[in-house]
Amino acid sequence: MMRSATFFFIILPFAAVVAWLSLQAQSSFDLKASMERGRSLYAAYCQSCHGAEGLGMEGVFPPLAGSDYLMANRQRAIQLVLYGASGEITVKGKVYNQPMPGFDLSDREASDVLNYIRNAFGNKGDAIMPPAVKAARK
Repeated sequence: MMRSATFFFIILPFAAVVAWLSLQAQSSFDLKASMERGRSLYAAYCQSCHGAEGLGMEGVFPPLAGSDYLMANRQRAIQLVLYGASGEITVKGKVYNQPMPGFDLSDREASDVLNYIRNAFGNKGDAIMPPAVKAARK
């Protein structure tokens, strides 16, 4: 009986508060504002290779527009922006093997540029918030 009471009067209310706080943090995140900030970061860091419309350059720089590779794995997308990549990748059925540098961005800047890329060029992705970027750092 004591265990049941502990669960119902202590653990369950605590879990409810944690869940509520988590939802509050998510609902207060302004994806539109993040994307606006991300647009200028994209222009500064990404556009020279991936192009103004995210189309890349076939065989050299992969497209971000409609990118199955980018959208398939949030964690990998964060790691790409932070640390870059080398080696072969396949995007929309085409192989690319051009190194990509990582960028020295704050958690918020990385979140912003990813939110822009993942929601521009015909892409539709969920928000990547700064704490997710922080957690992805090596």
